[in-house]
Amino acid sequence: MNVASIRLTPLTRRRLHRFRANRRGWWSLWIFVILFIATLLAEVIANDKPFLVYFKGDVYFPIVKAYSETTFGGDFLTEADYRSPYLSELIERDGWTVWPIVRYHHRTVAWDLPVPAPAPPDRNHWLGTDDQARDVLARVIYGFRISVLFGFALTFISAVIGVSAGAVQGYFGGWIDLIFQRFIEIWSGLPTLYLLIILASVVEPNFWWLLGLLLLFSWMGFVGVVRAEFLRARNFEYVRAAQALGVSNLAIMFRHLLPNAMVATITFIPFTLAGSVTVLTSLDFLGIGLPPGSASLGELLAQGKANLQAPWLGLAGFFTIALMLTLLILISEAVRDAFDPRKQIN
Repeated sequence: MNVASIRLTPLTRRRLHRFRANRRGWWSLWIFVILFIATLLAEVIANDKPFLVYFKGDVYFPIVKAYSETTFGGDFLTEADYRSPYLSELIERDGWTVWPIVRYHHRTVAWDLPVPAPAPPDRNHWLGTDDQARDVLARVIYGFRISVLFGFALTFISAVIGVSAGAVQGYFGGWIDLIFQRFIEIWSGLPTLYLLIILASVVEPNFWWLLGLLLLFSWMGFVGVVRAEFLRARNFEYVRAAQALGVSNLAIMFRHLLPNAMVATITFIPFTLAGSVTVLTSLDFLGIGLPPGSASLGELLAQGKANLQAPWLGLAGFFTIALMLTLLILISEAVRDAFDPRKQIN
């Protein structure tokens, strides 16, 4: 691939310029990317295992590989508990350790709390602990990651299915469009929440179960905008000319018509991402989301509701979700402005 083939078109440059002109959206994108990358490295930032141990001239990486206690001079063949004072003393005699910033995993139970859980913030637990003595900051870091990854996965797959369905409806029209529309009307009327409650009573929902079930309904949001664009453009002269030249329907749909429809779709994607994150949080708050013990912002809000004497629980969950959704909405507005041809740069 030569350099000329990857140069940006003038239209793309103008859109990027309009996006950068929206200062709130531009800085929100950078803040969100930094936070997301940081949470992708959650095991290095928050973990109950040191990410490096130097012992008797050898280097170990506990966050990558499990080592037995006997490796560091202990008595048992079970996996080393690096938070144990006994093992820490053995390691410090002949080496040293490098710990993450937060010395707790999202599942780690702090047995040495000075007060009953939930414990207020202190120098060891910067955001306190929940009612099961787990570090709130560690759960916020891991919960942010799983919420964003769930939103990305649900939004991407929904966009692929919804855009494809809308393209077929809009391009062919007629009975295909009519049947598809009646199907969508019936399918969208199914009670999603009731199906989730029934599912939770039969099997234990997990990340993939929730993704698959919500995917059954979330793709319909993309159909309308794509269908409208294809219905409008399918009778344009260049489409008729391509058909007369024998170009296949698939090539016309996805090479010539789809780029025009993607403008509306791209502006719709960030809002769908924010909605996907909100749906997962709501399900976790109701107790029919991720399995118990998972790093969940919705569960943190539920604990804050159940433990009004521990306001740090609700405040931590609220401000984390508020920050995440605020950044996503500001990015969405900037993307919308970038693709709006009527928007002028001041």
